[in-house]
Amino acid sequence: MCEIIVPVVTIFDENEKPDFEENKKVIDFLIEGGVDGILVLGSTGEFTVLDYEDKLQFAKDYYKYTKGRVDLYFGSNCASFEDTVKLSNEAIKIGYKGIMVMGPYYFAMDDEKIFIYYNELAKKVKGNLYIYNFPARSGYSVSGEVYAKLVEENSNIVGLKDSVLDPLHTNRLLRATEGHKTKIYSGFDDQFLYNLSTGGSGCIGALSNLVPEIWSDLVKSTKEKNFDRVYKLSNLIHKLMPLYDLDSNFSHLFKKLMAVRGVDISPRSIFPYNQLSDEVFEKGKDILKKVIKEYEEIK
Repeated sequence: MCEIIVPVVTIFDENEKPDFEENKKVIDFLIEGGVDGILVLGSTGEFTVLDYEDKLQFAKDYYKYTKGRVDLYFGSNCASFEDTVKLSNEAIKIGYKGIMVMGPYYFAMDDEKIFIYYNELAKKVKGNLYIYNFPARSGYSVSGEVYAKLVEENSNIVGLKDSVLDPLHTNRLLRATEGHKTKIYSGFDDQFLYNLSTGGSGCIGALSNLVPEIWSDLVKSTKEKNFDRVYKLSNLIHKLMPLYDLDSNFSHLFKKLMAVRGVDISPRSIFPYNQLSDEVFEKGKDILKKVIKEYEEIK
């Protein structure tokens, strides 16, 4: 089993509120590209600027428009633990397949606190919970031992997104939970094949916003064991990875590049990440266009 889930960008209006007519264009682009699922309001979705009511309304609008065409997951992070619980249960009630939560950030968290946080959250959430492990943003990492204990004690903790530079960490999570029913995804696109080879379930990677058709082709080719094509498509994903390093927050760049792909959307992003030099944009456009050309040649 393997799949690509898109941590989708959010299109904002001039007041940094979701522009839902614009977001519909993104939804259609991704579904037409053949992705397996969409994660709404993950970190790529710039969730930090939205208050509780904004997030809840966006969750409702997104689900209503999608109409069951693709699996939906929801990033229910809030500053308050109680708001996170409340929003998580609202998203489950709406019909989301699961919710994804990064633990508290800014303040340090040791293993004991990590366990306490997710254990309490799991017991209060009435549906599937996915843990989001992103040490570069949270300041700490969920260990294999802690994750295994959480899975053993909470049947609704069903998966984890592992956004780590060292893929050996993902392997440790998988080894620690052997025999348990859990899905572990790579958070970085270029770790897809490593993730699968160690027993993972695929990728929740932001490049799928730009090239959903390449990603869906890669997943399909992997399932069909067409390894020659898998390697070629995987190589294209690797060639796109430098896009992440062109700006401190890649969401703005990605939205501008989606417009290059024909998705007629505003590239507006949250302040202060709403500016991009022409030089950086041209570099990104050049990388993307070269990969799209190569993909057309191997179709």
